[in-house]
Parts: sequence; C-alpha cells; structure tokens
Amino acid sequence: MAGPFHLQLDHVTYQYEQGGKTAVKDMSLAIPRGQFVALLGHNGSGKSTVAKLLNGLFTPTVGTVQVSGMDTADPKFVWEIRRRAGMVFQNPDNQIVATQVRDDVAFGLENIGVPSAEMPERIERALSDVNMLEFADRAPHLLSGGQKQRIAIAGILAMEPEALILDEATAMLDPSGRKDVLETVRRLNTEKQITVVWITHFMQEATQADRVIVMHEGSAVMDGTPREVFAQADMIRGYRLDVPPMTKLAETLRSRGIALSGDILSVDDMIGEVRRLAHRA
Repeated sequence: MAGPFHLQLDHVTYQYEQGGKTAVKDMSLAIPRGQFVALLGHNGSGKSTVAKLLNGLFTPTVGTVQVSGMDTADPKFVWEIRRRAGMVFQNPDNQIVATQVRDDVAFGLENIGVPSAEMPERIERALSDVNMLEFADRAPHLLSGGQKQRIAIAGILAMEPEALILDEATAMLDPSGRKDVLETVRRLNTEKQITVVWITHFMQEATQADRVIVMHEGSAVMDGTPREVFAQADMIRGYRLDVPPMTKLAETLRSRGIALSGDILSVDDMIGEVRRLAHRA
C-alpha cells in the first residue's frame, strides 16, 4: 500500500526490567498509513508489548519507535502520540469512566484540552461513526460488551486519531459483538484511511486484514497477506497457532479426496469452490 511509514519500529528490544524477561527482541517493523495489520502470536509472544510500544505506553530498551515521525521516547511528543495512535484494550468495562455515553466520549477531549464549544460536534460525529449516536444519553453499564467497545472506539475517534491499536479488543465479546466491532473498525479503515493494528487470537478475524504478522518469542517470524501466511499451515501450527476455520475444513475435505483448489480462508471461498466442483460434476 502506498504512503509514508506511519508506525515504525527500528531494531527495537524491550525488557520489562533490567536483567528480566525480554518481551521484544531486535524487532523492525514499518506500517504504511492506512494499512490494516493483524498481529498474531501465542500468549507471551510479545504482541501486546508491541501495541504498548506503538502507543508510547512503553519506550524501547534499545532501538526507536516512531509514530508519524515522532520518537515515542521524546517526552514532548507523549500526548500527541497517544492522540494520534489511540488504543483500545481487551476489557470494555475497564475503559468506561462516566455515567453517560456522551460524557464518556468527552473524557479524552477534556484530557487533550479541546475547547468546550468544539466538543458536541466531535462527540456526535464519533458516535455516528460507530453507529452509537442513538445511545448518547444512555448509561454505559447498561450496554452490551460490543456496544461498550464501540463507545471506547468513539472516545478515541473524537480525538481525531490517525491510527487505532486494538489489543485483543474482541476477546471478551460474544460472536455477535466481535463481528460488530470488527466491521466497525474495518469500515473506519476503509472510509477514513485510519491505520489499524488489530491484535487477536481469532484467526478468522485476521483474514480480514491487509497484512498478517506472526510473532514468536519476541520476534516477527511471518509477514504477508492473509493468503500468503495461512497457506503455510504447518508453519503456523509450529508457532502454536491455528488456521482459520474454513482453512481447517478445506484440509479435512482434501484429506478425504475432495479436490479443492486454492487457498481457502472464508465461507465465500468455500462456497466458490463447492460451486466450481458442482459445475464440473
């Protein structure tokens, strides 16, 4: 994808404490503006540490991290980096700070000093972007998990970010909530060209990305399109991960003599192959 590198790690190593665990090891990574990247890895692989490095919550032990050309280790850029690279965490309840949805979205604007006169328009636009405007006067604790995550995203959108970093943001949601949040983020990426780093352990979600990066023991070990990465099923499993459900089903059908062709990632892919085989029969 064209465009300048928006999020960049240059030979980054991160240790949680001196002489302690090294969570990220000499990692270099460049994400162009507007790209949707899925970051995968088993527990302890370092993917959440990378998220916090990109948001400036952590600064590297060695190497540099840049967000839109700003060094995350430079204190004068801290708040601007966190505005530009907004982060959504796993548990939506931990991100709710107010008793009304509208006030919750306003919280981040207050922190970055947005004038009060500008806030109503920004809040309304952000809630509209995540299809939650009708809930503006509701109590957040009465919403579903998926709705709460969309409110958390709205709170970041109101600050007009350039990137969204979502660390297992669908892990605690039911399938319907996961689908809603992923569709919301994918639409924001497509329509507003917001760069997305989507950390997940749901392989089917990763198939929606432009690019998949697999981490193992603090390093990026695979990097490519979803089709390129998931075509290497044995390697994926070697890193203690699974393949998307439709890819797994295709493997089972092939083992039983059904001549499926191509790399099957989605239900649509499978339907297309079944129709092709039916037409040939």
